[in-house]
Amino acid sequence: MRNAFIKTLSSLAKKDNRVTLITGDLGFGVLTDFAKQFPKQFFNAGVAEQNMTGLATGLALEGKIVFTYSIANFSTLRCLEQIRNDAAYHHCNVNVVAVGGGFSYGQLGFSHHATEDLSILRVLPEVSVYSPCDAWEVEQSVKHMVQKSGTGYLRLDRSGPANLKAHEPFIVGKPRVVREGKDLTIVATGGIIEVALSVADNFAKKGVDARVLSVHTLRPFDPTPIVQAARETKGIITLEEQTVHGGLGGLVAENLLELGTIPKKFYRIGLRAGFTTIVGDQNYLREYYNVGHKALTDKVSEMLQSP
Repeated sequence: MRNAFIKTLSSLAKKDNRVTLITGDLGFGVLTDFAKQFPKQFFNAGVAEQNMTGLATGLALEGKIVFTYSIANFSTLRCLEQIRNDAAYHHCNVNVVAVGGGFSYGQLGFSHHATEDLSILRVLPEVSVYSPCDAWEVEQSVKHMVQKSGTGYLRLDRSGPANLKAHEPFIVGKPRVVREGKDLTIVATGGIIEVALSVADNFAKKGVDARVLSVHTLRPFDPTPIVQAARETKGIITLEEQTVHGGLGGLVAENLLELGTIPKKFYRIGLRAGFTTIVGDQNYLREYYNVGHKALTDKVSEMLQSP
């Protein structure tokens, strides 16, 4: 996903010299070519994310379209006040790019486990929140971020399937059907959709037809595909690699209830209580914290067996 991001941003920077990238002293294996190609559109702010966000806001106020780049917790939580008070409040074109969503950096421990970011950024007024599942959705998200006004958040994952062959176009805010199905619906955001697709394929061998939706934008959000799924399938399971509190599951539930659409069955899969205290690679931690293949397989089986 990082490569898709920088490839797309480089293409846009060639056409528009307002496009500017600021790194928090990392990502040079990915960002080196951008820095060489656009030296006047690239800054290294050092390990100083609050300053980085303040610098981004100042550049945006001067007409630049700015992207900040760092590991998820550092580009969001460490400088949340600056994102809220400086960038968002002043409607600045500051786009926060977070690499390592969820357990992408699982082996580096709790400080690098980005498990609350979607919930926190989603509640900030006028901040658009993007969580693409594959390289194509990354490309579409970045293109939209450059064109829109205001502050944005882009969560990039180390995992994710190869570009999905889905017929539905990328419409900001509207979940995309990446697998058709009539029996139940799995709604996922980000790279963990690879788990949803794998489990759906396994159940297809048993005659179960699962629909899979990619929520690539959590804000804005068009609930129409979710409402259709609630009416057309036997239940909805949400899947996210972060806390269920205020995240994707909450977003889906809020919209369904407000619209008076109650699915026959509904369950949220995500982190539920306590901090993450174990280290390991992404797949190991998904399974350990019950957001991986086993948790989803068990919940699908339970949903199919219940009356």
